[in-house]
This record gives sequence, C-alpha cells and structure tokens, in this order.
Amino acid sequence: MLKKKILLFFFVVSTYTTYSQTTENISIDSTKVSSWIFGIGFNAVDDSGNAFGKLFDIKDAWNAVPYPSRLSIGRYFKSGLGVEGIVAYNRYKEGKIVDNFPLTEDKDYFSIDSRLSYDLNEIIGDTGWFDPYVGVGVGFTHANDYSRGTYNGVIGFRTWFTDRIGMDVNSSGKWAMNSNFKNHLQHAIGLVYKFKEEKGLTKKEEEKLALIEELAKEKSRIEDSIARVNRAHEKAILHEKMIAQEKEKARLAQLEKEKLETRNEIQNKIDDLEDIHFPFDSSNLTFLSKSILDKLTLILNEYPKLSLKITSHTDSRGSAIYNQKLSEKRLKSTLDYLFDKGFQSDRIEGEAFGEDKLVNECDDHTRCSEIMHKQNRRSEISILKF
Repeated sequence: MLKKKILLFFFVVSTYTTYSQTTENISIDSTKVSSWIFGIGFNAVDDSGNAFGKLFDIKDAWNAVPYPSRLSIGRYFKSGLGVEGIVAYNRYKEGKIVDNFPLTEDKDYFSIDSRLSYDLNEIIGDTGWFDPYVGVGVGFTHANDYSRGTYNGVIGFRTWFTDRIGMDVNSSGKWAMNSNFKNHLQHAIGLVYKFKEEKGLTKKEEEKLALIEELAKEKSRIEDSIARVNRAHEKAILHEKMIAQEKEKARLAQLEKEKLETRNEIQNKIDDLEDIHFPFDSSNLTFLSKSILDKLTLILNEYPKLSLKITSHTDSRGSAIYNQKLSEKRLKSTLDYLFDKGFQSDRIEGEAFGEDKLVNECDDHTRCSEIMHKQNRRSEISILKF
C-alpha cells in the first residue's frame, strides 16, 4: 500500500513538472500597438500638368522649399487603420512647369488634408521596423493663385530607427474636385515621433494566452492532486503559513513606517517653505508669495498622489464680515495661481477663515505692530493625503 502511494506521488510530481515546463516555454513575444504619431518634414509638389509623363523630372517639374514645410498628426489603431491630418506649404519657382506652362513668377502653395490609411503589415505580416501603407482622403489646396478641393490617394512607408522615432516617405496623388483644375502629385519625407502607445495582443498571441490559461488550469488540477498526496505534511504547511503571516505583518508594518516617513518628508519640505503673506487689505500675491507657490508646485510634481489643503486668513483689522470676504479672495488668488500651473481641484482644496484663527494676540482689543499683524495675513498649507 505504501509502495503504491509513493509511486502515485512521483507520477503526479512528474506530470506537474512537465506542465510547468510547457507553460514556461510559451511566451508572449510581440504586441500590436495603437498610438499617436507626429511628423515634421519636407514636401515636393509636381503640378506640371503631366505628372506621370514627368514623374522624375525633378529639375523642371518638382517644387520644394529648403526648410521643413510639412506637419502631420495622426491616430493609428490596432486594426491597422489610421486617421491623419496634414498641412503643407510650398512655393512654385519662376521657370518651373505648372499646368503645362513655365511660370513667369513665384507662386505660393498651401494644402490641408485629411487621410484614412491602412497598414499593409495587417496583410503581409508584422515586419517590426518597416510599415508600408496605403490611404485615401480629401483635402483643400491653394496653388497658382487658385483654390480647389481634392480627392487624395497615397502610398508610402515608415521605417523605424527606435521604438518611437522613424522616417516617413510617401507620395500622394491629388485629383481636383473641379474639372477646371489640373491634378498634381505631392511627395513627402520627414521624421515621425510615436507617443501615447497602447499595447494589446494580436490574434496569434491571444491563442497563445488561451493555451497558457488552459495549461494553468491543468496545473491547478495537478496541484490539487499533489496536495492530496502531501496531506501527511499539513502540520508543516500550517507552520509555514504562520511564518508567512508573521512576515506579512512585518511587511505591512514596514510599509506603514515608510508611509509615515514619506509623510514626514513631505511635511518637512512644506515646512521649509517660507510663509505666504499678503499686503494689508489686499488679496494680490506678491512676487515672494508666487515664488513660494512655485516651490510648492515642485513638491506636488515630485509626489503625484499628494493632495493639499490651503487655508487663508486675515488680521483682525476691519469687520469680521469684511475680513471673511477678504480671506476668500486671498484663497481664490492662491488656488487660481496653482490651478494655472495645471493642478486640478481634486489635488488642492481650500477654506477661508477670515480673522477667526489668529496666530498671536492681535485681536480687536489689542494694539499690535504691523509686523505682528502681517503674521495673521497668510495662507497655510497642510497635507490631506499622499
């Protein structure tokens, strides 16, 4: 009987090991990315009136300027589709062939286009660094002193030097919506920058993940079998759990200690700031107060989860009603300054107390120096959460 149990134990462990190795050997090794892409570069326009006949006649038919003349911004989706907006400037030079005739003077060219493109990697497979695409769109072009709408077709490719930086090369055919105008070609080359990427699994990777999950279920079943074989060791397991619980308590205590240390660190940085004071009967921030708030913004940026409460106060001179309104104005000027720096109201709260919370004895019945009154004209900062 004992021999059978031993054989069963080794069988289960062997099966478990096999499934574990299979699971480890399957990995998710690629992702599909949707992102924004910004581009800047150069464009060349062939408006000769015989674009395909003079396709490579750069000297006589192509027009370009010697500085960046094209901007683009687009959103590209996991499906392979992309939506893009493009603006471009160019200048037709005197002597160039435009609409089958040489120009007698320089002419400005301006275009703004929208484009729907499709990544051909969805058909031919992911090449990693090389992204060919085709697209269609509509646009507006002003050229040779005339404006017209256009239907556009494009073919091009992007090649990537890094995960984010690459080069875009493309050629667009532009067909005028009005038959009175000639069609033309616009070529472009430039640098592109990819940002705000969102990663997700391809269909092939989803199949891999499903296999991993299936193996995980089988692994769980085998673990249950191992647990049955190891029932004799329950006391040892219970002891290990107790040790783990003690370790968890120690870990949580350490986290709480670190949290307290972080709070003290933030509080010390806030305490190191000079006090924010206001001139008498004024809610305007002084240059010094603004510099103090600028230092506070550095603390807020350093701790993204930090939220603060700012309270505003006045001295005792004047009526309580007037001072309450004055402190509300001081609070508003303080909060507005921080909001203008890009912080939201969910990170900064405020409350105005008027003359209710003086920091010294300078009430309505006590004569005090201007320096002592100034101590009460203040905004105070406290931590809400971090």
